[in-house]
Amino acid sequence: MSRKMIFLLVAAICGSFFFANAQNAKPVMKFDSKDHDFGTFKEEQGKQAYSFEFVNTGSQPIIIKQVRSSCGCTSPDWSKQPIAPGKKGFIKATFDPKNRPGAFNKSVTVTANTNPSITILRIRGKVIEREKTIADLFPREMSGLRMKNNHLSFTKVKNTEVKEASMEVYNESDSPVSIAFKRMPAHLKIKLVPEKIQPKQKGKIVAFYDASKKNDWGFVVDYLDVLINQQHKPGQRLTVSANIVEDFEQLSDAEKAKAPKIEFDENIFDFGELTQGEKAEYTFKMKNNGASDLIIRKTKASCGCTAIAPQAKIIKAGEETELKVVFNSRGKRGRQNKLITVITNDPLKSAVQLRVRGNVVMPKLN
Repeated sequence: MSRKMIFLLVAAICGSFFFANAQNAKPVMKFDSKDHDFGTFKEEQGKQAYSFEFVNTGSQPIIIKQVRSSCGCTSPDWSKQPIAPGKKGFIKATFDPKNRPGAFNKSVTVTANTNPSITILRIRGKVIEREKTIADLFPREMSGLRMKNNHLSFTKVKNTEVKEASMEVYNESDSPVSIAFKRMPAHLKIKLVPEKIQPKQKGKIVAFYDASKKNDWGFVVDYLDVLINQQHKPGQRLTVSANIVEDFEQLSDAEKAKAPKIEFDENIFDFGELTQGEKAEYTFKMKNNGASDLIIRKTKASCGCTAIAPQAKIIKAGEETELKVVFNSRGKRGRQNKLITVITNDPLKSAVQLRVRGNVVMPKLN
C-alpha cells in the first residue's frame, strides 16, 4: 500500500474519531418521560400545566433555542438560562381546555444545542365538556335580549325571489321584550315571533329578503339599528347580508344557446414593485363571445385602493371592451393581492374574479 493511501486511510479514521467525539461532546437532555397524560378532567377546571424536567448529562451547558407547540391551545415555557452539566432544566406545557371538549394529543417541539438538536414532547388527555350557559348559547346581548349572532346571513338569493331566514333569541331580562328598527329598507321585512318574548323565554327573529327590490348584485350588506322596547343604545345593530345572483333557471334552452359569454384576455395584473404612494394602471380586455348582449351588472374591488372604470356596460355579441383598473399604493406596504369581481348576465360565468398583485416598498431615505 502506498504512503498516500495509508495517509488518507489514517486521516479518514481520525476524522471519524474526532467527529464522533464532537457529537458526544454536545450536551444531552435526559427526561424521565417525554409523554404526559392529564387523564380526564372537566372543562371548567381550566388550564392544565405540566413541567417536563430534564438533566444535562453532557459536558457542556444546554442552551434552549426555541420551543414550539403544535396548537395555539398549548402555551410553552422553559429554562431561559443555560443549564450547566449535571443540572436540571424544565419545559412547561400548559393546555387551555376552553371550548375544546374531547380527546387531545398535542406536541411540543424543543430545539437546543443538544444531541439530537430536536426533542419532541407530548401531552394528552380528555376534556369533559361543561354545561352550556345561556351566555354560551346566546353570546350577543342587547338590553336583555340575547342572540346567537348579530349577523343574519341569507347566503345566495336569486334576484327574482323572496327568501326567509331566522335566528333564535332569548329574553334574559325580567320584563317582556319587543324589537323594532330605526330604518327598515324596502327589500327587508323583520319581525319577532312572538311579538313580545316573556322573561326567561325563547323566541325567533324572522326575516324576509326581497332581492327584486334591492336592485343590487353580488355580496351586499345592510346595517340595522335595533330598538329594544323602543329604545336604542350604542352597539345595538343587526347586520344582514346576502349574495344576490341572477336567476338563470327561467331561461329556455334556446335562450341559453343565445346567451352572452364573457372572456378576458388575462385575469391577473402583476404590477411588480411600487414605491409607496405610486399608482399602477392596467387595462383588462374583455370580449363577448356569445350571441346576445353582455351586460355588466356590477364591478367591485376588495379594497378601496383599487378603482375600476369599465369602458362600456353593454357589449354586443362579438365585440370587445376595456376595463381600466388603477391601484393606489398610498398607505400600503409589502405584498398586495386585491380582487376585482365582475358580475354579468353570462349564465355560465356570472361572476368573474380578476386579480391585482405586486409588492409595495417604502421610499428610500436620502
